[in-house]
Amino acid sequence: MAANERLICRSADLIDAGPGVRFTVRVQGVEEPAFAVRFRGRVAAYLNRCGHVAVELDWQPGEFFDDSKLYLICATHGALYAPQDGRCLGGRCNGRGLTPLPIEERNGAIYYTPSEQES
Repeated sequence: MAANERLICRSADLIDAGPGVRFTVRVQGVEEPAFAVRFRGRVAAYLNRCGHVAVELDWQPGEFFDDSKLYLICATHGALYAPQDGRCLGGRCNGRGLTPLPIEERNGAIYYTPSEQES
């Protein structure tokens, strides 16, 4: 276990294409909102910031998927992102994807694993 890793949630808390888990990370000395989701069995985490304008994506706390449960959607602009890698798929993100965060799933838990510079 790395000294700077942090427990985010239990693995069971992330249901495939279901609600995400919100948490915060420190970026350049500032606490920033972030989230983790599960899609097709894999966990991914991103800064909770649209690629178009720095607004949070979720339309309700923890609700990041669109109605089809295939895409992450910005509730403000309707931009669509690929859940597996955060890449912009359409809308006002203009090709700017989500900022991925290092996350690891092991022993029934999800951990944020920042580098020394990020912690």
